[in-house]
Amino acid sequence: MDIFKRFTVEAAHRLPNVPDGHKCARLHGHSFSIELQVSGEPDPELGWVMDFADLKAAFKPIYEQLDHHYLNEIDGLENPTSEQLAIWIWQRLKPQVPLLSEVVVHETCTSGCRYRGR
Repeated sequence: MDIFKRFTVEAAHRLPNVPDGHKCARLHGHSFSIELQVSGEPDPELGWVMDFADLKAAFKPIYEQLDHHYLNEIDGLENPTSEQLAIWIWQRLKPQVPLLSEVVVHETCTSGCRYRGR
């Protein structure tokens, strides 16, 4: 079974490695939607895979690093593409949430990425 919790992060960034003239080289912001998926069998007594409150608590320090910040200034996010952001979140959250199975980052309503770890 898969469960998920979605968060909204308001943040600014620019992509330093894109070709000259690319619009994403300029400073801009997004309302990133970050979805964390956890997979496993529901506990027979509790009836859930994981308490959503526990997932929220595990993500809180990461959320606070990202929300209303300039992503390029965060260690490990010097080139903050959606892909790099998903990997960055995974690497920090997976040790606290072993059942984490996917990180989805939507940078717009129509564009984003899914990361399932390595």
